Amino acid sequence: DISDSSRVDAELSRTVSTPVDIAPILSALAELHEATRKEDDAIVVLEAPPGPMVVRGVEGRIVQVFRNLLGNAISFSPAKGHVWVKARLTGGLAEVAIEDEGPGIPEQKLESIFERFYSERPRGERFGQHSGLGLSISKQIVEGLRGTITAENRRNADGGVAGARFVVRLPVG
Repeated sequence: DISDSSRVDAELSRTVSTPVDIAPILSALAELHEATRKEDDAIVVLEAPPGPMVVRGVEGRIVQVFRNLLGNAISFSPAKGHVWVKARLTGGLAEVAIEDEGPGIPEQKLESIFERFYSERPRGERFGQHSGLGLSISKQIVEGLRGTITAENRRNADGGVAGARFVVRLPVG
């Protein structure tokens, strides 16, 4: 992960962006999870309009971002919980929100979760399973593709935390 993090900026500056349809990427990731899901694992629900959602980018790196965000959401979700992948086109952007039913993000950590080596792992997960670089690398990739990535908490009707939401916005192309 450290080596990958160091390569991202250099790679993105040298690589020519090409049109990438993220619709089949999101569909494949959701289908792969459902096909390999254990009984108590979170259920992934994809909500996307029919048809293509083409952005300019590097396909392998875009896959890496969505795999990381989806993996995080699944790992923080309760048994048999739900993870939603919501995609839409809006104002010249492809917007993908990945939402979970986990504990959410500590309010004071909403910005620092994108820093290198930051790790806020689910209770019971063995130490050393994660480098703390996944979100940092995802942010590098998204910003290198002239997009944005944000994190926030989902709220229930009472204003309490209902889970986390990560939103990636990439220019259509």
